[in-house]
Amino acid sequence: MPHSPDSRSAWTGRHDGDGPEHARWHQVVQPVQSVQPAEGPGDVAVDPASDHVSLLGFRSEEGVRRNRGRIGAADGPAALRRALAPLALHGPLAEGAVGLHDLGDAETVGEDLEGGQAAAAALTSAALDRAGSRMAVVLGGGHETAWSSYLGLLGSGLGPRAGQRWGVLNLDAHFDLREEPRPTSGTPFAQMAAAEQKVGRELRYAVLGIAEPSNTGALFAAAERLGVRWWTDEQCLTAGTEGITRFVEEFTAELDILYLTIDLDVLPAATAPGVSAPAAYGVPLPLIAAAVRAAAASGKLTLLDVVELNPSLDIDGRTARAAARLIHDAVRAVADGGV
Repeated sequence: MPHSPDSRSAWTGRHDGDGPEHARWHQVVQPVQSVQPAEGPGDVAVDPASDHVSLLGFRSEEGVRRNRGRIGAADGPAALRRALAPLALHGPLAEGAVGLHDLGDAETVGEDLEGGQAAAAALTSAALDRAGSRMAVVLGGGHETAWSSYLGLLGSGLGPRAGQRWGVLNLDAHFDLREEPRPTSGTPFAQMAAAEQKVGRELRYAVLGIAEPSNTGALFAAAERLGVRWWTDEQCLTAGTEGITRFVEEFTAELDILYLTIDLDVLPAATAPGVSAPAAYGVPLPLIAAAVRAAAASGKLTLLDVVELNPSLDIDGRTARAAARLIHDAVRAVADGGV
């Protein structure tokens, strides 16, 4: 899949010198083709079997539009790359022992959400199946990205195809278990539950950060029926770092593969104003970071997506910077061996 112009131009920034002691994301990321050899300027031929973390974008906001949200999330991948670009790298990432490969973007064209999700799923599967892959990171996009991530995981050689138990941990103010005539950004986990049930499996699904006033009784009932594990935003605050870490450890204990999805509207509006539905309450960034670190420390984190960044609504890049820190922390932990 060809790179979008944004995926290449975003990887620029301050250059203090060469060598691992000066390494930043923009100096280390290698734009590559997902499965084909390098073909054009800016593409780098890399050892496909070398240890690496793959990045890919899903430029999509049609699911948000269908969900009657504020559109703009299609510009999220470019903004996330720009926020990641200047961050300093350490350890195996800085030394080149673990690479960072940018596979470009999939896109929803017009109102064809399903076509866009199919394209994103194919790119996600390709990322997960690349030899040497430590983790695939999907830069969304609205939370309709989660359905394409699910399809990408199932289409890869991991998870069910390998006889592996997998589950999804959602950091989110919303269950996203809506039942709608057609898919939206609010339906992905209902879609997953139905798809899993169809093949005789139960969806292993947990959520941290649920805002009770933002979810109807019907959504809580659906979560109960599906066996979802969740904590509200208030429960997260009460539990603190240790409690959240324990929640993630207990959820991942029964898994072989973890898919982590971060909806940035789980953060307080002051931290993440650039989302479709800013949180009146939210879970503070250090607690969300604790959940991310615990997920990476499990050694099972294989797929991560970060969604709902709307740059047109962001203030001073706050949301993009918070998201970039979470991605950075996850990628570094996985590169360091999950500890």
